Amino acid sequence: MQAKLVTKIEANPLLSKHTNPNKLLRVAAYCRVSTDSEDQLESYKAQVSHYTDKISKNPQWRFVEIYADEGITGTLAKKRPNFMRMIRDCKKGKIDLILTKSVARFARNTVDSLNYVRQLKTIGVGVFFEEQNLDSLKTDSEMFIGLHSVLAQAESENISANVRWGIQQRMKSGTFAFRYNILGYKKGEDGNPEIVPEEAEHIRTIYTMYLNGNSFDQIKNYLETNGVKTKQGKAVWSKTQIKNMLTNERYSGDMLLQKTYTENCITKKVKKNRGEMTKYLITDNHPAIIDRQTFKAVQVEMAKRCSRQRLSDKSITEQSKYSGKYALTDLLVCGECGRQYRRKTWSRNGVKKIVWRCLSRIEHGTTFCKHSLSVEEGALHRAICRGLNKAIEDSDKIMNMIQANLSYGVTGDEEALNIYAMENQIKTLDDELDETIKLSQESGGNSNRFVEMIREISKRIVALREQVEFAKQKLDSNDANKVELERIRKILLDQRIAFYEYDDVTVRLLVEYIKVMSDGKIVIVLKGGEEIEERL
Repeated sequence: MQAKLVTKIEANPLLSKHTNPNKLLRVAAYCRVSTDSEDQLESYKAQVSHYTDKISKNPQWRFVEIYADEGITGTLAKKRPNFMRMIRDCKKGKIDLILTKSVARFARNTVDSLNYVRQLKTIGVGVFFEEQNLDSLKTDSEMFIGLHSVLAQAESENISANVRWGIQQRMKSGTFAFRYNILGYKKGEDGNPEIVPEEAEHIRTIYTMYLNGNSFDQIKNYLETNGVKTKQGKAVWSKTQIKNMLTNERYSGDMLLQKTYTENCITKKVKKNRGEMTKYLITDNHPAIIDRQTFKAVQVEMAKRCSRQRLSDKSITEQSKYSGKYALTDLLVCGECGRQYRRKTWSRNGVKKIVWRCLSRIEHGTTFCKHSLSVEEGALHRAICRGLNKAIEDSDKIMNMIQANLSYGVTGDEEALNIYAMENQIKTLDDELDETIKLSQESGGNSNRFVEMIREISKRIVALREQVEFAKQKLDSNDANKVELERIRKILLDQRIAFYEYDDVTVRLLVEYIKVMSDGKIVIVLKGGEEIEERL
């Protein structure tokens, strides 16, 4: 067999821009520092000065630009605007070579580092890492770049773990710094949080409006109408901002730490902490704008609104939207089918009339609810006022009953209900004692047989009063209960016990629900179970 002839044909150096001695390379540099500290900024300036001088002094290089990201992490390339701009310029053919101090300056993420080096290599753009003396265009460089990238990422992860540990130690010791990113607080002269009075008043108004039944939309409208500015000084509020204010425990003087956490130092994705990491609650950390009981009441009310089941058969979701505009939307029900009533506007011959109708009748006609009434709003309001006025003819009894029911609902302590029952029994025995004494006086001197009855009734009254006192002391011994009971008493005392005009706030406070009966009556069920009938 004839021997094969192999001829070597050398590469033409003139065709390669990196080896062609007559070709000017368009050179750029990339610099980055990760913090805004003074020493890091000096390093940043030194890098910029070094590369500007180095590129300008090389006769085979033509200076393009210094791309620099100041005070930005290197773990995620897309978070570095000038780095990404440099990559785009490379793809546009503006750059032939990139100089950078080290692999860690280029990227601390192994995936990012290798990915962008490979992208640039495919379009003929080299990256030279000075510290490691590595040129990405050389065939054996990728393994070393990958190795150094892994070390850079490991270093970043170690730094992140150390920083996280330091933060958690401050959380454990209760020395974590207060963040002044919420309305109502400023940093005082002593370095501690200080309440801003005018802002605090707006916050109290928001909490009061929410507890009085107002929706986020209504609160938003109130704030914007009255020119109240957000923390950022904006005149337009969002419902999310209002919700965040109503759920922020810092307004009650507490501080809950680690409500969110960063998944890792590479993606930097922030997640809500649902139990994955330890939380730290610092109680009484700073002056409270909202008392703790009011804050808790708002959370209960918010949970109640969020858990409302759908009312309309036409609703797509299983939940219904809360409407704070009319109290009767939640309270008025049909006595025949049990469905909620809805407010409707009837228009006939150019005359408009507001009525309340059974939702079943609105959606299905008389198929499921044949005899429910459509009630004119004015007549309904007047009937409710008459019923409430009728209830407060024995105002002490009604107020005690409502107070007991509200107290039990808030504190969960059955003593609140026991006190109401025992006080009612005492009142009954007082009436019985008065009647017995009156009969004794009318007996014409033959009162001996009444003496034992009077003595027995008196003993029962004394025993019940002792039990009431003991139960009240038990409730008052709990500071949280004591404050909450006082709040309830104040609410009830502040209400004018005369319902001459319908008021949504008062109705929400006193009424559990109202049934509209097909015979033209309404049944008002007060909180505590007392029922009042009133004709429309």
